[in-house]
Amino acid sequence: MDIVIDANILFAILIKSGDTEQLLYQEDLRIYAPEFLFEEFLKYKNLIIQKTQRTEKEFKDILETIKKKIILVPNEETNIFIKEAEKISPDKKDTDYFAIALKLHCPLWSNDKQLKNQDTIKIYTTAEIRKLFYYE
Repeated sequence: MDIVIDANILFAILIKSGDTEQLLYQEDLRIYAPEFLFEEFLKYKNLIIQKTQRTEKEFKDILETIKKKIILVPNEETNIFIKEAEKISPDKKDTDYFAIALKLHCPLWSNDKQLKNQDTIKIYTTAEIRKLFYYE
């Protein structure tokens, strides 16, 4: 299954290991994100380290592991979808995620309930992804 992942899902993984992290490594998931995604993590690195009480090495190790699983999509590949993404995205900060979902014809993984206030792109929460893979 192809899916676009919201940065907040990955922030949750960096902050606390658990079910969400296990879902990330499902073999049946091909996970996509905008090319700027990891810049966000580096921007908030110190805050994440402080909140999690991880060492800088632990932070880097987790980030490197996540990087191996995520397929970054260059802006040039989604530019033609930006105008449509701006129209449908309930939150303008998520336009790039919607543009990738439009390009790939796939859903978006996010716990942001606001993103479900549109009917063009299917939004799955972590709980819904868990049900898909673990039949809870």
